[in-house]
Amino acid sequence: MPIVLVVEPDAFDPIGPLGDWLRDAGVCLEIRRPHAGDSLPQDLGEYEGLIVLGGAQSANQAPGIAPWMSDLRRLLRDGLARTTPILAICLGGQLLAQEAGGSVRVGEVGPEIGALLVGKRDAAFEDPIFAPLPITPLVIQWHHDEIDVLPPGAVLLANSVTYPHQAFRVGACAYGLQFHIETTPDLVAAWAEQDTAGLASAGLDSERVVAEATQDTHQEIAQVWSAFAARFAAVVTEHSDAV
Repeated sequence: MPIVLVVEPDAFDPIGPLGDWLRDAGVCLEIRRPHAGDSLPQDLGEYEGLIVLGGAQSANQAPGIAPWMSDLRRLLRDGLARTTPILAICLGGQLLAQEAGGSVRVGEVGPEIGALLVGKRDAAFEDPIFAPLPITPLVIQWHHDEIDVLPPGAVLLANSVTYPHQAFRVGACAYGLQFHIETTPDLVAAWAEQDTAGLASAGLDSERVVAEATQDTHQEIAQVWSAFAARFAAVVTEHSDAV
C-alpha cells in the first residue's frame, strides 16, 4: 500500500473526511503535526505522495515565527524535483506556488470566506483528476492571502469570481488548491469563532456563514470531492508502481 505523508500545519485544519476518502481509495497516510512538535522528514524518499493542509499562518510570515516551515518548504521542493504526487490545500497551495516560482500576497479584495462555487478552466477538462468534476463544484473558502502569480509553466485549473487562481497543477502531478475540501460543519464553526476579524473584514455574518456550511452542504462536497480524492490516490498508486 503506497504511503502518503500528510502535513497538518495547524491543529484547526486536520485532514478530516479527505483522509477517510484517501484511505478508502487504498493509500496509507502518515500524519505529521509540526505545530505540535512532530518533526518532518529530510526528504520524500520513503513516501509515494505528499499532502499539505492549511493553517492560520501566512505563506509570507517571517521564518522565525514557525521554524518548521522551512522544513515543509524543503519537502515541497523535493516533491517537485522527484515528480512526487502532491496535493496542497490553502496555505499548502500557497507554499507550493511559492516554491515552484509563483508568489503570494494579501488578498486585494479581502478574505474569501464561505461555501462557494469555483469554476473549472478549459485545461481542467484534460486533467486526469479534475476532468470529471462538475463545471462549478462547491467548496469551502477561508483565506486572507491570495496566489497573485502562478509558477512558470503552471496550468490553471479553476478560478472564482473573487480570486482567479483557485486550483493549479505544476508539472505532471503537483496540485495546489486555494479552497478547502476537507472540512466539516464543526470545523467551519470553529473557524468562524476564531476569525471574527476576517469575517468583519469580508462583511460577513458568522451565523450566516456557519448556517450555509451545513451537513447537507458537506454531503454535496463529499459527493464530488471524494471521487476527486480517489483519483488522486490512483495517481499516487501509479507513481508508486512506476518507482
